[in-house]
Amino acid sequence: MIGLNGAKSILNQSGDPLRQSIFANFVDRLEEADLKPSGKNLTPARLRIEILSGLTVALALVPEAVAFAFVAGVDPLVGLYAAFIVGLITALIGGRPGMISGATGALAVVMVALVANNGVEYLFATVVLMGLIQLFVGFMHWGKFMRLVPHPVMLGFVNGLAIVIFLAQMSQFQVPGTAGAGGGHGMASGDWLTGTPLYLMLALTALTMAIIWIWPKITALVPAPLAGIGIIAIIVLMFQLDTPVVGDLASIKGGFPPFHVPSVPFTLETFYIILPYSMILAAIGLIESLLTLNLVGEITNKRGGASQECIAQGVANTVTGFFGGMGGCAMIGQSMINVKSGGRTRIAGTAAALFLLAFILFASGLIERIPLAALVGVMFMVVIGTFAWNSFKIMTKVPRMDAFVIVLVTVVTVMTDLATAVVVGVIVSALAYAWSNAKRIYANTEITEDGAKVYKINGPLFFGSADGFVELFQFDDDPKSVIIDFEGSRVADQSALQAIENVAAKYEDVGKAIQLRHLTHDCHQLLSKAGHLIVDSDDDPDYEIAVDYSVRTGIIGGH
Repeated sequence: MIGLNGAKSILNQSGDPLRQSIFANFVDRLEEADLKPSGKNLTPARLRIEILSGLTVALALVPEAVAFAFVAGVDPLVGLYAAFIVGLITALIGGRPGMISGATGALAVVMVALVANNGVEYLFATVVLMGLIQLFVGFMHWGKFMRLVPHPVMLGFVNGLAIVIFLAQMSQFQVPGTAGAGGGHGMASGDWLTGTPLYLMLALTALTMAIIWIWPKITALVPAPLAGIGIIAIIVLMFQLDTPVVGDLASIKGGFPPFHVPSVPFTLETFYIILPYSMILAAIGLIESLLTLNLVGEITNKRGGASQECIAQGVANTVTGFFGGMGGCAMIGQSMINVKSGGRTRIAGTAAALFLLAFILFASGLIERIPLAALVGVMFMVVIGTFAWNSFKIMTKVPRMDAFVIVLVTVVTVMTDLATAVVVGVIVSALAYAWSNAKRIYANTEITEDGAKVYKINGPLFFGSADGFVELFQFDDDPKSVIIDFEGSRVADQSALQAIENVAAKYEDVGKAIQLRHLTHDCHQLLSKAGHLIVDSDDDPDYEIAVDYSVRTGIIGGH
């Protein structure tokens, strides 16, 4: 068998730089995959923690996958197959060990209309195209743009998703068999439990939460969520308590996911039907996955690979579409369960996927007897641990705009979807930043010995500050010679070019001329490309002394 070093040697001999770059990065990631059969990361104690953490996650995945399948209007096995395949592939090659992926409510709510109007086969084709789009994003390294997401947006994302996870559990407090798909975020619209069944459900949920809170103080041998599920299941079975169980949602018994090419016409019409859904699903999936990657990285103090995560999600969804799955992305709730249970390597995620497959193939009867109250209790503890409670404390300490963005992203996440919320949050933050910088432009003036007036500009010159820049000048009162000094400023965009041209034109109209001084190299290039600078043949933008440039007007024109 060829080792990783051997694989690198073969790649170096291939001669294709692009191929070498892609696969060399992949091999490097495998070396850090925490799947090595020996070493400090795989002691017996670590292996036990990882496997038990994976089992806990798998148990929590079952009702989530079934519920989200109901939301999307497909068979429960479609959700379970997606949870298995997406979870397995992303656990093996994803950008962050410890993350859990599977069928999610954020994707399910988008799928409803597609399934209702075109059928489940179109959903499978959509998932395949969704995966291909995510692969393209990964190979183009567009995941790096997630660093543009401000921290207030991250806080809003975390808070909103915690609320969404909480709302998704409300369907478990409804009479089994009455749930529809009208509530959004996995919150089905059915008949609520009343009387004794409701009180018993609430009591068992509260008891599960209490066990999870107390258990770490007793022992660390078994993850607290798994202990909570096991103890509640034993209590329900011993006392024959009449409370909803997993089997009341649907049967999870099935076979191995069969290979299946989506039965849709391979025509442009089909492509036009599935393309909008694929793009929306790809965007939501990647945004949720990359934000979860950042969140898990903050908790574990380890960096993740954004581009690798995009590629892993793309591979997972492409494969899932050919095996009858509804697609998926990173699941912050299950990822938090895994991390809080001690899962830190790829083994936990892999074990969770394999346990889930084992439940489907061999242990459906046993899993279907687990009380829903125990799983709800686990998810409620996830909600408590996920919500950024310190955001209430910092609201009065951060700028008002940042506080507004936190609330805005939280509300939009709950009311619509994650992708929309993040885009809205980034846009509002960017506009707030632009407005803040637009107010920072000002000028100091001085008169030279030869009578020229120098405007020393401070602050960035861009679309937001262009009008303010023009208002700095006194066209009628200034002398014949005016110098604009950009030592403390930067010329950023076309709006800045237009502003400079407007100023030059206004001075021309009153028979005066301007010159530009102290242009940085990139500003010089921008103005030269636009044709604004009148440059001498011996000009060098990397100057050591002040060089004055005349301005050519009429290049861009007026409004």
